[in-house]
Amino acid sequence: MSFDALLERGIDYMPCKYENSNVMFRGPRRNLDKPFVAFLGGTETYGKFIGRPFPDRVEDILDKVCVNFGCDNAGVDVFLNDPFLREVVSRAEVTVIQTLSPRNLSNRLYSVHPRRNDRFLRPSKLMGTIYDELDFADFNFTKHLLTHIHSAAPDQFDIVVEELQDTWRSRMRMLFGQIPGKTILLHIADPVAEHAAKPEGRDPWFLTKDMIEDFRPLASAVIELAPKPAGLAADTDGMVFSEMEADIAKTMLGSDAHAEIAQVVADTLKRIL
Repeated sequence: MSFDALLERGIDYMPCKYENSNVMFRGPRRNLDKPFVAFLGGTETYGKFIGRPFPDRVEDILDKVCVNFGCDNAGVDVFLNDPFLREVVSRAEVTVIQTLSPRNLSNRLYSVHPRRNDRFLRPSKLMGTIYDELDFADFNFTKHLLTHIHSAAPDQFDIVVEELQDTWRSRMRMLFGQIPGKTILLHIADPVAEHAAKPEGRDPWFLTKDMIEDFRPLASAVIELAPKPAGLAADTDGMVFSEMEADIAKTMLGSDAHAEIAQVVADTLKRIL
């Protein structure tokens, strides 16, 4: 389909499920009986507003089936809570794991939706004690919650960040422990964000260099990239979005960024396959 046709009709993400999974992944649905590379990730892997996200472009470069298990706004819990994961990754030749935001995880302070991990469900008693004047009924999303409590009580926010970082490390170890084959850890950083302890910039929030380095011994390879969001690069060409979505689209990765990521991932896959 031409870009003009996509723009007129919008992107059909062709959401699909695989076997016993309860999670909707980006389609089209692929045949998992043949050798493939699995991509686990969030909004960037899913390719929000992008006709051909980087997993598709890797497939073009390598001529090897690449299955996009990207979920919009996913956290690590999406994949840990899905019993299908263990079986599917056991079939993959390599699994590429995008680093996902620590904010979208159930932890000792609050719970998130098991599949839509950006959805805030409820605070714990500990969270209620720390922020006893806060009405948590006002929040539906983790981003809104964390931005608000950082502004309201910045001196207490280190407690929250430490809990999210510790939980992320633990869940990521669990995820790697469920993947028997080769793995690539893909960290798509935000070049704008300057402080890992502040809720700012594009996800993943609160990830530090040391946290990435902790997983270097567990992964077959680690890729760290900081492509510019489309708005900074003045590159929304090739993206498909409505006028109401324009501000959001400018914070996302554009076509050039997806092409950059695809080439680096493809080069890495060539070395380890």
